[in-house]
Amino acid sequence: MCMDHTFKCACGASEVSINFKNEILPPETLVALYCPKCSKNVAFDSSSMVQDNGWIIEYDMEVASLMANSMPAEHLRNLSPSVIFEEDYCSWRGLYPGDHVDSLKEREAILAIAKVNPKKYLEEIKSWANKRMERLKSEGWRKAHERVAV
Repeated sequence: MCMDHTFKCACGASEVSINFKNEILPPETLVALYCPKCSKNVAFDSSSMVQDNGWIIEYDMEVASLMANSMPAEHLRNLSPSVIFEEDYCSWRGLYPGDHVDSLKEREAILAIAKVNPKKYLEEIKSWANKRMERLKSEGWRKAHERVAV
């Protein structure tokens, strides 16, 4: 189960949905969120932060370490901001901020085809997914590089 929480960036310009995979880590793990605008003024520290296409998420690694006992042993041994982000313990809801909203709108348009022509729908949804992933990779979103084409 993944719980969704909403956070504002440091400058207040953006609001982002963040998932906490299986509620292993609490929301207090996220110290700060910086959008591309406010991240320009942040000194990046890889021991507590991850960067994703101009965004920075800052984690409280002490809280993460204390609460990580339910993670698989491999994740515990290698606990880092990258593991927290890439394994969805505290990460975007979707592949980038706003992905859960954008992808739903895009899928709804294709879903209308399913009622009329199921075969064409399957072709369209597969094509959409692959093209979308390629676009997100080219835009520089970290999680798009982790996914496999269908």
